[in-house]
Amino acid sequence: MPPHRAALPRRAVLAATAGVTAALAVGGTARADDRRTRALLTAMTLEEKVGQVFVARVYGHSATAPDQADVDANLAEMGVRTAAELVARYRVGGIIYFTWAHNTRDPRQIAGLSDGIQRASLGLPRGLPVLISTDQEHGIVCRVGAPATLFPGAMALGAGGSRADARQLGRIAGRELRAMGIRQNYSPVADVNVNPANPVIGVRSFGADPAAAARLVAAEVRGYQASGVAATAKHFPGHGDTAVDSHTGFPVITHTRAEWERLDAVPFREAIAAGVDSIMTGHLLFPSLDPSGDPATLSRPIVTGVLREQLGYDGVVVTDALGMAGVRTKYGDERVPVLALKAGVDQLLDPPDLAVAWNAVLNAVRDGELAEERLDSAVLRILRLKERLGLLDEPYTDPAAVSRVVGRRTHRAAADRIAEATTTLLVDEGPAGPTLPLAPRTHPRLLVVGADPASPSGTTGPPTTVLADAFTELGFTATALSTGTAPTAEAVERAVRAASGADAVVVATYNVTADSPQRTLVEQLVATGRPVVAVAVRNPYDVAQLPGVHAFLAAYSWTDVELRAAARVIAGTAAPRGRLPVPVRRADDPEQVLYPVGHGLTYPGYAAR
Repeated sequence: MPPHRAALPRRAVLAATAGVTAALAVGGTARADDRRTRALLTAMTLEEKVGQVFVARVYGHSATAPDQADVDANLAEMGVRTAAELVARYRVGGIIYFTWAHNTRDPRQIAGLSDGIQRASLGLPRGLPVLISTDQEHGIVCRVGAPATLFPGAMALGAGGSRADARQLGRIAGRELRAMGIRQNYSPVADVNVNPANPVIGVRSFGADPAAAARLVAAEVRGYQASGVAATAKHFPGHGDTAVDSHTGFPVITHTRAEWERLDAVPFREAIAAGVDSIMTGHLLFPSLDPSGDPATLSRPIVTGVLREQLGYDGVVVTDALGMAGVRTKYGDERVPVLALKAGVDQLLDPPDLAVAWNAVLNAVRDGELAEERLDSAVLRILRLKERLGLLDEPYTDPAAVSRVVGRRTHRAAADRIAEATTTLLVDEGPAGPTLPLAPRTHPRLLVVGADPASPSGTTGPPTTVLADAFTELGFTATALSTGTAPTAEAVERAVRAASGADAVVVATYNVTADSPQRTLVEQLVATGRPVVAVAVRNPYDVAQLPGVHAFLAAYSWTDVELRAAARVIAGTAAPRGRLPVPVRRADDPEQVLYPVGHGLTYPGYAAR
């Protein structure tokens, strides 16, 4: 780090460590490593303490000179023009980056934004570094796109089953995030996806087996934190068995206490044992843990009673975004942040109206509803985390590291290797024997049709084009024809006509249901007599709706890395090695399992994993 950039902010941070003796009185007897953080806490005003517990959004690619549209958005939503003004007005302890907020254009810009935010905060009286965070789960949820390295998502990792791969993902992804100034990642998902109809978790989960998911959660946590980035296990106490999206509704989990212990609690226990730096609460109702009707985020019996006291967790607890419907159903935006802190939460993530939330917490402390000691304990945990991550000493990025680390060739090669180990072959039953692998010599002309959902952040997309391009690189003559997630009769007819000129058809499927036109598309393509290979680009449950398909693979996401790996498996340059991490039930009888956890085919000559 250039000396002139670190000197003033470092003095500002270190100056607050004076008066250590007085600081020891805060919150009781200090731990040996708490002297510095307690001194910082003692020097803070009440308003500064309130600011520390908030993690705010802000629009713009620059901390001081965002585009005019982002200035307008900031003024409309937060009453400030820039990130620098936001930090100055509210003294926020954290900022979260989003793609839609225009925070993540490219690695150098992200690093510059991070440094600008740190300069703005550290230049204030008693200024502290800001803990910058994002949702970089990989797979279908990413905020930082290419050229950063993008890995397969959690369910794909579950199909691969390798703790070493999960740890390597965390280590590489963590190094790249840290190079861009992002020090807290809201990943991994620790929810056990036991409900195939789950609309919000699904492939974001490692799978349906609590013990297997727990091993991968712990491995990824260790990988991230070895890179100096705080991992976050989410969504406590468990969001895996719900048919309601907490972004838009109020999910209710009906597990008994015993079922929670056996299913939902297992990955969180392992994350805690692995030393996870933060845990995110879920906006969901869990009556067996708290019958009050409050969402878990606002539940003292759950946050303090279960997470703190029963599981023994003393790290940072962060809410899920406070603008989500699941936490706003019962209480207004002014009450939610106060109740969350009273429940035992430390960080309040992305309130819909920062001014309302900030003033509500300040007034609750002034009025005596919220004890200042409770606020102090939250701030102290946040300061401990900042110290552990090195933010108090080195808050800035290293410009050379951005080019050297982010998206480096060895990182991308690791992502490709991991993806190949996750692709899962569920069906391979051609009329005269196995359909796969296909080869340019025997099936030179490929038609790639199917669903083209909007691409996850930072991937090239659309999926049919990515697949067709990958096949072309492998020596095929491949044509892409998008038919959409709900193909019309005309689109189906067009695809059937195109199939007559192809030697084989690859169709991308996306969340196929019993009445989905995607079923009609596949059935009519099969009727042409051409070999038809389906690739589920999200949920592997699609296979239950497509009984006539000649071959079926689960890719678990439509990001480039997973689609390219699926193409290599179809072409036989890589072997299918994934194993289902969730059971697939029969479409006509959901009580019966069609393909159990652990099912997965491979090619002759390759040993099973």
